[in-house]
Amino acid sequence: MVRDIRDLRQDPAAYAAELQRRWGGLLSYRYIGRKYSSMDLGEEDNTVILRRDMRNASGGLLVAPLSISSPEGAVGSDRETVPNPVIHSCQILDPALDVRRIEVVESESLHLGRRLGYSRSKIVDADDPDRVIAFTEGQGVKIGEVPDGLEKMPPSPLEIADGPDLPPLWQVFGCERRPDGHWVLPELSVELASPDAALHIGPQHVLLETAAIDLAATLVGTDRIQMQAWHVMFLARGKSGPFRADGEAVHGADARVGVRLTLSDEGSGGRMVTAASAVFAIAG
Repeated sequence: MVRDIRDLRQDPAAYAAELQRRWGGLLSYRYIGRKYSSMDLGEEDNTVILRRDMRNASGGLLVAPLSISSPEGAVGSDRETVPNPVIHSCQILDPALDVRRIEVVESESLHLGRRLGYSRSKIVDADDPDRVIAFTEGQGVKIGEVPDGLEKMPPSPLEIADGPDLPPLWQVFGCERRPDGHWVLPELSVELASPDAALHIGPQHVLLETAAIDLAATLVGTDRIQMQAWHVMFLARGKSGPFRADGEAVHGADARVGVRLTLSDEGSGGRMVTAASAVFAIAG
């Protein structure tokens, strides 16, 4: 079982060691290539190099890498509190067909209360900052306190070489399409879990977007579709797994497709843990 780091609150040394182990083992940011100056030693770097596995069938950007790179809902880093996401949204303005790197800029806390926080960022072409790729916004909540004096940690990046043989993100994050047609994530593991022993946002974004693309493509007869709007509500902590995505796709006006999704924790009695909605445009 994955341990909840909050159980170590009264043992600062054990807490610090566990946080380093968990942060270093979490797949989401390491695989996407996102660094955080609030957590990692070294110079500040808010850029992410785009690879082929971060793009859809029409060559535009998938939303999962953007949402992982700019999760928002800031209530403090894992060195300052135990954060939990509540709401995330991403609006893609530019599919970034020819963009090599993105950068998260203008990250700002809109409001930080005793427990809730609201923030937003802008994602731009790192080599042409006037070119805006997406907006992200979010809400988060503090669910625990941390010991004083937690230090930044050595980064543990993964060196992922771009190329035609790269596996899709859904495969890397352990998603699969079952014979019953549902896209699922496996039982909770350290690589997929946040320090509080819940399913991290990264694999959730990957699974839900994959299921949304599948549903939309089946409805319209092509996978050449581009995500334009992405809205996710994190309803409860996913604690067991497997995690199952359910959804429906509908036709919209002006060559648009809408998808609604839910994510359920089959290992916790089928409890719904996340709800999401997507708006796609059929690519020309």
